[in-house]
Amino acid sequence: MENFEKDLHVHMVIAPYVQKATALRGKKRYVGGNQFRHAMMTFAILIDYHYVDPVLLKASVIHDLIEDIPSTRREEILDIDSDATQVLTLVMEVTRLDSETKDQFLQRILLKGSELAKILKCADRISNLTDLHPDVFDKEFIRNYIQETKKWVIPMAEQVNKNMLFELQDLIKRREANLRFSSMIWPLKRKED
Repeated sequence: MENFEKDLHVHMVIAPYVQKATALRGKKRYVGGNQFRHAMMTFAILIDYHYVDPVLLKASVIHDLIEDIPSTRREEILDIDSDATQVLTLVMEVTRLDSETKDQFLQRILLKGSELAKILKCADRISNLTDLHPDVFDKEFIRNYIQETKKWVIPMAEQVNKNMLFELQDLIKRREANLRFSSMIWPLKRKED
C-alpha cells in the first residue's frame, strides 16, 4: 500500500491547481497569513492522513477559491486536467452558497455531502482549529466556533475518519483549555496595567 501511495503522489499533477490557488495569497486570514497557506495546510493534513485520491487532494488546494475569489471562472478550473470536472464538483460541494447560513451549509454537508466532501471539511476544520488562538480571536467567536464544530463537524468525522475525529476532539479540548487559561490570566494582566 505504501508504494502505491508513493507512486500515486509522484504521478499526480497538482501544480496547475497550486497555481490557481495562488490567487488566495491576497486573502488575509484573521490569524495572520493568507488563504493560500490555509489551502496548502489542508492539503498537507490530507497527505498526513494518507489520502491519495487525486480529486480530493486537488480540491483541497482550491477548496476556498470560489468562495473567497468570486470572480474565479469555473471554465478556468474545468480546463486544467481530466480530473477537473470532479474536482470542481467537490469544491462546489464544500462551498457555502450565498443563500445559506453557516449552520445550513454545514448541515448540508453532514446530511447530503459525499464522503470526500466530509473528509475535506474535516481537514479544513483541523487547519482552522489549529490557527484558532484566544490571544488573536474574540473569545465569544472561539466558543461559537467550537460549538459549531461539535454540532456539525464532529459527526462528519465520526462517519469518515476516526483518527480525524480524535484530532478534532483534541483540538477542541486544547482550545477550551486555552480559553479557560486566558480567562484566568486576563484579569491579572489588567491589574498590572
